[in-house]
Amino acid sequence: MILSMTGYGKGTAVNGKIKVEAEVKSVNSRFLDIITKLPSSIMNKEYELREQIKNKINRGKLTVFIQIKKNDLENQNLIVNKDKLKNYLSFIKELKKTAKITEKIKLEHILYNKELFEAGEMEFTEEEFAIVRKALDSALDELLKMKRDEGKELANDLRKRIEIIENKLAAIEAESNNSVKEYFEKLKEKVKLLVEDVTFEKERLEMELAIIADKAEITEECVRLKSHIKFFTSSLEEAEPGRKLNFLCQEMNRETNTISSKTISTFITHNAVFIKEEIEKIREQIQNIE
Repeated sequence: MILSMTGYGKGTAVNGKIKVEAEVKSVNSRFLDIITKLPSSIMNKEYELREQIKNKINRGKLTVFIQIKKNDLENQNLIVNKDKLKNYLSFIKELKKTAKITEKIKLEHILYNKELFEAGEMEFTEEEFAIVRKALDSALDELLKMKRDEGKELANDLRKRIEIIENKLAAIEAESNNSVKEYFEKLKEKVKLLVEDVTFEKERLEMELAIIADKAEITEECVRLKSHIKFFTSSLEEAEPGRKLNFLCQEMNRETNTISSKTISTFITHNAVFIKEEIEKIREQIQNIE
């Protein structure tokens, strides 16, 4: 089953002391690229969290957000941001001076500004870090569910486009035999106009004409293209088929180009163009597959 590279997941985990919220966003990328935005209290655990992600995700650019809140607000260690406090006091003094206010600065004026206070560093036990891992796991599971759902839609779209290609190829095969025969007869008629005595070495003449007409034969290319299509369809059921599907698109495009260049039928040429258009659309969709 194919997976989309785009998706979003959110997970939450709590215990008696902390609440952890994790968010994971994924977009297209050739490789696995992980960007983490973690609280400073668990920065030393970044490697472990990255390994946890790698165990579930193989490809894509992931942005991981983790927030940690203490459930017991009374026991939170609050510290004053001294730089912000100095700037805030200077601003109030300047404001009083400009507005000619004589009232003194009171403690309540400072306490109203929540941006001056920050939560102190939290020391994590292994038990508490397990809550972080649990929240991240929930977010990754939700992300994978979305990737699978989008992957199903991608697979359905690819199958529809492959069906269009198969129909066009069937039309090309039906036309192919007739076009080669018609080409052979047209060559004979042209030769008759150029040569008065076509009975001279008639067998050799027909052999030469047959060789020329054979160059317009596209049966082998059609057989190879059908083989690639069959392999492509079966690969949609595999895990991580992205690179294989991309290679098969290149081969399908190669055979279609050969069919277009060899044929002398405008009908076949037009259908080959339609096939190439669908292959290009398929290649664009494949870029979204993990």
